[in-house]
Amino acid sequence: MYTRKRRSQIMSRITSKNTLPEMRVRQALHSLGYRFRLHRKDLPGKPDIVLPRYKIVIFVHGCFWHGHTCCDGRRPKSNTGYWIPKLDRNIERDREHSRLLRLLGWRRIVIWECEALNKTRLAVRLRAALR
Repeated sequence: MYTRKRRSQIMSRITSKNTLPEMRVRQALHSLGYRFRLHRKDLPGKPDIVLPRYKIVIFVHGCFWHGHTCCDGRRPKSNTGYWIPKLDRNIERDREHSRLLRLLGWRRIVIWECEALNKTRLAVRLRAALR
């Protein structure tokens, strides 16, 4: 359990772009020979990585923030009145962005933060997803 001040410091360092998992996915894609664009604002959800040639978007989701079922995606036990609705909104927003992208003809791939930790597993996952 952290103090309020320490928790605030931790949370203030969280960013939405150029995260370590995102950088690992980019490196893996590049080593597989794919070229891509980043954070296109004209697409729903501002995808982290866009492969326009293939009409594929990749979202690199944090397990906690987007409700993954791994051990890092567990729900908080404190201040649940704040966190649960916030995390549920993130999940619902992800669903809506997915629907809109599908309507626009884009294929959506989600890479979870925990998947990006293992380079070999990540490369296998990307190869399979990009077929």
